[in-house]
Amino acid sequence: MYDSDLTDQEWELVKHFFDRRDNRGIKPTHKRRDIVNAIMYVVKTGIQWRMLPKCFAPWNSVYDYYSQWNRYGIWDKALDTINELHRKKTIKLIHLHTV
Repeated sequence: MYDSDLTDQEWELVKHFFDRRDNRGIKPTHKRRDIVNAIMYVVKTGIQWRMLPKCFAPWNSVYDYYSQWNRYGIWDKALDTINELHRKKTIKLIHLHTV
């Protein structure tokens, strides 16, 4: 497990964005959470895709998922959800401290 991996709680918030079924009925080779964690590792560490550690899915598979999800706006939707929840949590904390 890496520091960049999503926690169980974080994954529960966004997994529905990434668990889309393949229209062809093909079962995915890699778990979507593992692909997302690999992408988060690349983003956090700033490494090149080809330098992705071997414990993850092959770099080109990870990149293909990233590219496809980016093209369909999946990342934007997932991040908007996380940001909205973070704002609500922050507002509640601010409100508690001012009361």
